[in-house]
Amino acid sequence: MTGTSCERSITSAWNVASVTSIDMPERYRRYGTDIMSPNTGAEIAGINVPAVTDWLQRHVPGAVGPFAFDVIAGGHSNLTFALTGADGARFVLRRPPLGHVLASAHDMGREHRIISGLQRSAVPVAPALGFCDDPAVTDAPFYVMGFVDGHVVRDRATAETVLTPAGRRTASESIVDTMAAIHSVDLAAAGLAELGRHDGYIARQLKRWYGQWNQQKTRELSAIDRVHAGLSQRIPEQGAATLVHGDYRLDNCMVGDDGRVLAVLDWEICTLGDPLADLGLLQVYWTGPNDDASAWTGSATTAEGFLDRAELVTRYAAASGRDVTQLPFYVSFAYWKLACILEGVYARYLGGALGARDAAELEPFKQQVDAAAASAERVLEQIS
Repeated sequence: MTGTSCERSITSAWNVASVTSIDMPERYRRYGTDIMSPNTGAEIAGINVPAVTDWLQRHVPGAVGPFAFDVIAGGHSNLTFALTGADGARFVLRRPPLGHVLASAHDMGREHRIISGLQRSAVPVAPALGFCDDPAVTDAPFYVMGFVDGHVVRDRATAETVLTPAGRRTASESIVDTMAAIHSVDLAAAGLAELGRHDGYIARQLKRWYGQWNQQKTRELSAIDRVHAGLSQRIPEQGAATLVHGDYRLDNCMVGDDGRVLAVLDWEICTLGDPLADLGLLQVYWTGPNDDASAWTGSATTAEGFLDRAELVTRYAAASGRDVTQLPFYVSFAYWKLACILEGVYARYLGGALGARDAAELEPFKQQVDAAAASAERVLEQIS
């Protein structure tokens, strides 16, 4: 597919699928809670400080206690801590969220295995330094990485503060080139050939998320059923399986001052499958300076210098050599999957996961589910 025809195809799909941005409260924009709260005391939720300190000093080269623990991210996703040793050396520790969680959904050993395997690839990741599966240390498995000093860009103010317009273009290009590198990883050389099934990725995803929808839905939404049926009938033939990140977007990458990707973050749902699923999701989460607004993106990539969606696709096609003519299918799938995920979040929050909240305060979640389902259907109609 030529760059020009690719841009026409993607722009057409997006013109049909455009939605008005929904005013979602900032504290709800991510599924977890992003916080930065330093803690050097002995009482830290999720960390047995004496035992973890002892383990670090025995198993991680260069780790010298005592350590200051700063919570980077917490909530419903994995807990992430930045550690600073007595000599100033910095590390990152990840463990499952607190409470009752599915081990398969927060498999620290699997995540550590992925990052360890990628050390031998062209994909930028933090150095993998150690894994602990002894629950006696801090009641849950955890792993430790080297600290990467860079920027996570989540909003326009940050983008304009830490990156020049040229740096924003570099970031756009590096995001795409890094995704292509993920999809080019030699699975055998990285020790990841058995990470998951190689075939039927989209069919399995449709089955999984439709099951989740039916278990957690708070109301009937016929668009979900129609899109599920339509996608199931149109699944493109999958080529050779590649590594699929599963949640690839700008704020799951750390960039340097020049915009280059220094490390890809959050590998918890990485598996083997169809690489175009990552590209479809990136389209949903990205709004360039000249793109129509999306209800699912922050304002970061609207700043001058960032590429538009169609330009991302053109660059990916050139970098990967893959045929992207069926990308609208994957955009529709990404919207539909997002609707299923958001409905689960909405259901949990209605059930009190955020504490006492009235229905009006949670209405933005419901609106986003409706909008995602509608966008999935519009894109699907475009390719029917």
